[in-house]
Amino acid sequence: MNSNDSTSAETDSNVGSKTQGGVQIARQPPQIRRVPKPRMSGFFDSPHRNLIVGVIYTLTVMMLGVAAYTAAGWSLRDAVYMVITTVYTVGYEEVRPINTPALYAITISLILLGCTGVIFLTGALVQFFTLSQINKLIGIKRMNTQIDQLSGHVVVCGYGRLGSVLARSLSASSAGFVIIEPNEARAAEAREQGFLCIQGDATSEKTLLAAGIKRAAALATVVSEDALNVFITLSARSINPNLSIVARGELASTENKLIQAGADKVVLPTKIGAERVAELLLYQESARVIESLERSHGFQRVLRSLGVELEVVTAAPQSPAVRMTVAAIERQARGAFFIVQINRRDGDVHTGPPPTTVVGEGDGVVLLGRPNRAEILTSLFEPRRRVGVRG
Repeated sequence: MNSNDSTSAETDSNVGSKTQGGVQIARQPPQIRRVPKPRMSGFFDSPHRNLIVGVIYTLTVMMLGVAAYTAAGWSLRDAVYMVITTVYTVGYEEVRPINTPALYAITISLILLGCTGVIFLTGALVQFFTLSQINKLIGIKRMNTQIDQLSGHVVVCGYGRLGSVLARSLSASSAGFVIIEPNEARAAEAREQGFLCIQGDATSEKTLLAAGIKRAAALATVVSEDALNVFITLSARSINPNLSIVARGELASTENKLIQAGADKVVLPTKIGAERVAELLLYQESARVIESLERSHGFQRVLRSLGVELEVVTAAPQSPAVRMTVAAIERQARGAFFIVQINRRDGDVHTGPPPTTVVGEGDGVVLLGRPNRAEILTSLFEPRRRVGVRG
């Protein structure tokens, strides 16, 4: 087993790793299935459109009827009166005798077309005033049926700023997913976007089960409160030990708690944002290169297919990497990453540095590495006094 697998096993020891022959092997996360985008709209979801169509159709039939009676020699007043009493089925006697084939044809057409329009318009009005109840009954039933048919999907807990972006990304990649959101307005917004969304508390096992947690491949808990993320992780891990869990943390001190609760990976948006700003300020050339590569979707797909990522790290003062050669750092990394560029503090940029190049204090190091490189990066590029302390 290579060092990357060893590092992953140590990081995920509480989340389903196993031992074979005395050697600890990391659990392989299940594959996320791609599914067609769920159909969330139906006849009862467009009352405004039906009402507008009904009004336009009925008025058009009435105006054509008035024009036809007028062309047959009737006065405008008599024509309007006859059309209204016929279309709305009031049933008064004719204002003038219907005694010609043309008048028979006009009247029969007006009865068929006009009454059809009024019936449609009445249905649209009923639909308009009772939409919330009808949509709740039919829409939720359809949504629950679609959720029950999912397997190998992602459960997203939280539809805030991070959750909404995540949902759009999953939808763009055709991945099956279900959102759990306690806020009624946000849940309605998610459904309007065509996403499967359950309004409920993600800390409740009943809600997680309704989202198909036992059949899911992964769970992303991205609510804004760290305590809730820890509790959701604990609940999800207890229900499905094979689940791949990615959790959001606001405070760096929460990372260890989430890992111990059962998370496979922890994302710290504040830390990531701060590191990105630092990259843009300190290592502008490398940041520009990485940004241009990230904009190339083809390049991203190639990197993902190879299981590698680009990253810029700083050699902190008193860190083990300071005064080490590129070859020595890569030996200690044991294949977790490779150094492709070094940005000196004085502004010099060394692309494809030789193995004998020495990393200095404060240098920016551009890495091409595997996703499970976090622990070895911490041990090499953070000060010695922080080695072994996560977050």
